[in-house]
Amino acid sequence: MMEMVLISVYAILLGFILMYSFVQLSMLISYWKKRNSIEVPEITEGFPLVTIQLPIYNEKYVIERLINKVCELDYPKDKMQIQVLDDSTDNTLAIVKSIVESKQKEGFNIQQVLRTDRSGFKAGALKYGMGVSDGDFVAIFDADFMPQSDFLKQVIPHFYDGAVGMVQTRWGHLNKDFSLLTRLQAFGLDAHFSVEQVGRNNAGHFINFNGTAGVWRKECIENAGSWESDTLTEDLDLSYRAQVKGWKFKYLQEVETPAELPVNIYPLKSQQFRWTKGAAECFRKNLSRVWRSDLPFLTKLHAFFHLSNSFLFVAILLSALVSVPLLYIKINTDEYDLFYKLGSIFLISFIVLVMVYYTSFKYTNEGDRKFGLYFPLFLSVSMGLSLHNSIAVVEGFFGKKTPFIRTPKFNSVGKSVQKESLNQYVKSAISPLIFVEFVLAVYFSVAVIYGALNYEFGLLPFHLMLSFGFYFVSVSAIKYHLLEGNVFSKD
Repeated sequence: MMEMVLISVYAILLGFILMYSFVQLSMLISYWKKRNSIEVPEITEGFPLVTIQLPIYNEKYVIERLINKVCELDYPKDKMQIQVLDDSTDNTLAIVKSIVESKQKEGFNIQQVLRTDRSGFKAGALKYGMGVSDGDFVAIFDADFMPQSDFLKQVIPHFYDGAVGMVQTRWGHLNKDFSLLTRLQAFGLDAHFSVEQVGRNNAGHFINFNGTAGVWRKECIENAGSWESDTLTEDLDLSYRAQVKGWKFKYLQEVETPAELPVNIYPLKSQQFRWTKGAAECFRKNLSRVWRSDLPFLTKLHAFFHLSNSFLFVAILLSALVSVPLLYIKINTDEYDLFYKLGSIFLISFIVLVMVYYTSFKYTNEGDRKFGLYFPLFLSVSMGLSLHNSIAVVEGFFGKKTPFIRTPKFNSVGKSVQKESLNQYVKSAISPLIFVEFVLAVYFSVAVIYGALNYEFGLLPFHLMLSFGFYFVSVSAIKYHLLEGNVFSKD
């Protein structure tokens, strides 16, 4: 009886993963059908006034770089209103004040916008800035982004279509080559910013504003109810509320806006926790709104899997835990062999993943070198984060509220970073979760050895990736505490 329960649970979890892979496949097909660059119209109707919002909190290492890049935009000075939405509590405040005063003398319409408190965090800052903005369009850049000089000239013409409410550009990576961790992050993000965003957009399904490196029509924000801070992913939330209202979104893969990737495990975990928990919160908040709308069924189905993609971590974690006793059952009894043979159909999920990530890797890297290395390593580290992210998903789904914790930026470009900046903004107490992750690494290592000794290799690749992923995540955190930041050198 217990054996059938375990097999049933395993089948349900893998079934969810399989259905998600079919959605991924549909996006890949859509991407292949129409992956050519979008023709960029020229600005022919005059330069509209654009408010550029820079929401920051304690960003002393990157704020000067950001403001300088924004002021280098190839756009008339009198048509740009720059708001530095400064919620800082350290000497970033003084740094911004000095830079803003200097830029004002150069003729820029730039203000340091201060609030009396950080209520609503980033969403609250953006909403506050909206209340004192003059532009018909709002461009948003996080502290570590460096927009290209022609950014506005590339994006603004797409708003000549009055139904377009938001235009998102592709993220690039300033420090992709800093370490193995940053290369794996880039590997994963590139798939989202190529196959997923292009595929959904081409098929007419919902896409999301990614929180930065995009431009909104101010009327769209207001019509959708403005920024709300009841989820940790205010960008995904507003995206869905706006598209349900009928606004069209456009994604520009050919316009790249480079940014900084987290350089060690703690900022990465913080970012992942916010993204996965916020997605689960948006699932709770927006799914019924989508299903009650008159949208096409396929768009609703894609929206369901888009909003529930963070639940993949729960499915991966639970299926991994169940797979070990199933390995024992398979080795010690022949009674359920038929079920195990039928389970091979779930290899389709793996094949689809290979296709999606290979397509993305080939586009972003101009070739296919090292794909065979990065793909399994990326899957392994993603699995290693599954416990941490599953906790975030459960908290988000059941409504446990936590504050918005921003990902600190360190002015990391290429393979260099200031150690002082790392120690300044990364201060984390040892979490018991680290030791649970290490125990899971041992758990899956035992499964690898047990399977190999009994010549049962079906689950061996899965267990190898799980053991490596949990070792990588837990040991990276332990090394940080033992070496007090000395691990932040390049490879």
